[in-house]
Amino acid sequence: MAVALLSRSSRLVICALLFISLFSEVGVLRRAAALGINYGQVGNNLPPPPQVVQLLASLRIGKVRIYDINPQVLSAFAGTGIELIVTVPDDLVPGMAASPSQALQWVTAGVRPYFPATRVTGIAVGNEVFTGDDEQLKASLVPAMRNLHAALAQLGMDAYVRVSTANSLAVLATSYPPSQGVFTQQAAPYMAQLLRFLAETSAPFWINAYPYFAYKDDPTKVSLDYALSNPYRVGAVDPYTHLQYTSMLYAQVDAVTFAAARLGYGNVPVHVSETGWPSKGDANEAGATVENARQYNRNLLMRQVNGEGTPLRPKLRLEVYLFALFNEDMKPGPTSERNYGLYQPDMSMVYNVGLNQLSTTSAAASLSSLATSPASRTVSTRLVLHESFINFSEM
Repeated sequence: MAVALLSRSSRLVICALLFISLFSEVGVLRRAAALGINYGQVGNNLPPPPQVVQLLASLRIGKVRIYDINPQVLSAFAGTGIELIVTVPDDLVPGMAASPSQALQWVTAGVRPYFPATRVTGIAVGNEVFTGDDEQLKASLVPAMRNLHAALAQLGMDAYVRVSTANSLAVLATSYPPSQGVFTQQAAPYMAQLLRFLAETSAPFWINAYPYFAYKDDPTKVSLDYALSNPYRVGAVDPYTHLQYTSMLYAQVDAVTFAAARLGYGNVPVHVSETGWPSKGDANEAGATVENARQYNRNLLMRQVNGEGTPLRPKLRLEVYLFALFNEDMKPGPTSERNYGLYQPDMSMVYNVGLNQLSTTSAAASLSSLATSPASRTVSTRLVLHESFINFSEM
């Protein structure tokens, strides 16, 4: 009798767990849809855009960034509901700054014909301009952004499409501890102009941030767990705010927020326009392995699933775009540059980060697999800033 009751009780528990798992996966899929990815095309063997869109849809990817306004790509995304960021290349920026009509022509010819069927939500103007050597390009960037925004307003698109630019983390003179984040003297005047424009237009500050580079440059001193965003280990504690960081990426984002606050723009949201980890590298590229790449991107995926914000803004989920969808065989530079992709050009996985499980396996199997991953545990810590600093916790 006792054995029978125990068996029935066990069955009820199992049924309850399966029920919870089924409904939990709904939340996982919804949160996974918030994950962004960069779709680069510097390769001669990449699949055609319609196949790429099918792959993205199967993975429930809800946000994509491309580096041009390729008509085939824009057409392929029509009707998918996937949010798309398009890019103005550096060489077009000075002309757009000098001529509002050039900005209007670019939007009219390259974006407007596909909108709103293709859900363009952002325009990235240039890439890492403020850490380059072209002074004319730097001076032209914000004026070009203003002209593009005016063009969008003229076409009735400004409420749907935000204009920003992706910045290198090198715009910071100091990134650690995060509360001491400050822009370089060279970048600060441009940053003030940029942040003013972003605040006026409710657009985010985009940062390209790669903890991999910090680890590669000094693997004996930089914690691999911290660089990989391992949620189990506190990698750093800010001595001024006492905020605890388990992710170098999230610490870098908070450093940018503090730097913006020092210029009076602490309310501008900071989004990660690029981050990733290479699965292969040259002999001098420490840490470029399949396992580290898988772990880094999986950890970020699960932080997205959990709606996690940075310690400075814990209630605001950090928006992240992984780099990249594919390995791109024509990218110059070291071996690592051609090996950031989650997928090979033939659409086979370089490694399993978990996205395919979320979209193609059963609820019980998916949740079981994710539950066994170290990245699946939620780190939830209430953090309060020292009263001498700006309190961002409610933003």
